[in-house]
Amino acid sequence: MLTKIQITGNILVETGMHIGGSTAFAAIGAVDSPVVKDSRTNLPIIPGSSLKGKMRSLLAKEMNSTVVAPDDDCEELARLFGTAKKGNVTPSRLLFSDMSLANEEELRKAGLQSLTEVKFENTINRATAVANPRQIERVVRGSVFNMDIIYNVDSEHEDEVISDIKTLAEGLKLLQYDYLGGNGSRGYGKIVFKNVKAKVVTGSLDDQVINQCNDILSV
Repeated sequence: MLTKIQITGNILVETGMHIGGSTAFAAIGAVDSPVVKDSRTNLPIIPGSSLKGKMRSLLAKEMNSTVVAPDDDCEELARLFGTAKKGNVTPSRLLFSDMSLANEEELRKAGLQSLTEVKFENTINRATAVANPRQIERVVRGSVFNMDIIYNVDSEHEDEVISDIKTLAEGLKLLQYDYLGGNGSRGYGKIVFKNVKAKVVTGSLDDQVINQCNDILSV
C-alpha cells in the first residue's frame, strides 16, 4: 500500500532573493535579470525545482564520499531524490510543489507597492576602470512562501521513513546556512524554514512514526 506524507511549512525570505526568470520577451529598458513569477498573478514564486536541486546539492557535498554525478549519489540520496541511472532507475520519493507568495496582503499593508525590488550592481574592468552596470530583480525581504512537499512510501520501505525524514531535515538545516537562488556570496537568498509539519494524507502509518517525524522536522 502506498502512503503519502504531506510536509508543509513556510519559507521566510530574510534577504533579497533572486531566482531568475525568462528575459526572452523583455522590453527595451527592462530589468536585466528578472525573478521568476506566476504568469497568472505576476507575483514571485519559488519553483519546486529550485528548492529540490539546491537541497540535493548541499546534501551531496555532505553525504557523498567524493564528487559524483547525481545518478551516482549515495543510496540515501538516490532513494529520496531519485536517479535515472541505467539499470537502476529509482523514482523520487519526494515531490516538490512550486511555492506561492503567502503574505501579499501583509506586505502591501506595510506600504510596499511592488513585491519585488531592483538592485543595481556594477562590475568594474580593472584595466580600464569602466563600470558595467546591471539591474537585478529580487524578492523583497520579509516575503513568506508556502512550502508543500509530498513524501511517498510503500509498505515495503516503511522501515526507511525515519532515515529519509532525517535526511530531509538535514537538507533543510543546510539550506538555512547557505542560500537559495543566485548571488548568495553577495548576501542574496538567506531563508528560514518555519512551522514545518508532517501528516499522513493517504494510506496509513503508525502514529508513533509520524510523531517522530514531526520531532525530527521541528529541530
